[in-house]
Amino acid sequence: MKINLEILSATYLVADEEISDLRTKELVPKMVFRRRLTRAAKLVVEAVEKVGFENGRIVYGSAFGELKASANILSAILNDQMISPTDFQNSVYNTAVSYLSILKNNKNEILTISSGDKTAEKILKVGAIKALDGDEILLLASETMNIENIEQINKCINTLENVVALKVRVTEEKANINILNENNSKYPESISQMIEIAKNYDENKQNVIEIQI
Repeated sequence: MKINLEILSATYLVADEEISDLRTKELVPKMVFRRRLTRAAKLVVEAVEKVGFENGRIVYGSAFGELKASANILSAILNDQMISPTDFQNSVYNTAVSYLSILKNNKNEILTISSGDKTAEKILKVGAIKALDGDEILLLASETMNIENIEQINKCINTLENVVALKVRVTEEKANINILNENNSKYPESISQMIEIAKNYDENKQNVIEIQI
């Protein structure tokens, strides 16, 4: 089965270590809420604002999730220390998109997917099926791996902070953007496919991708 999706808007942000010039203070004016945000949540808020998505269904994915919170928990266990309630709360995979839903008062369906290197592929497939209902869907992914001592285990990923957002809807038009199945980029393989789509997005024309289900 094939489903074609029109990319209505797309954006991506990547950095070797930390993405700069985030507008978190502007986008999240309440300081109490802003201080609770994880790094991934801040990236997600920024990306969603850039694609102009306010309310609707979201399919979000991350292979590694909230790595900093998870690392803090493991470090506390290793050193026989008390686990931070904040780290425990923020360690789940849907933390970033949950904070987004609270900020936007979005009460629509939000799915979180984690499937290792195939995370982007699964996001696209699930998003395509969901889009058959006819509404606009937000496909969203992030990886935030800039944590202490990451260099001891990371030997292949050049960009430690990454976020990508695609606002899509189903279409009968023919695909004009190719989706690469092999990762020849410097981005995490888990979301490189979506980043490549965002890189090829042209706001001056109709952008359509074909999803094989």
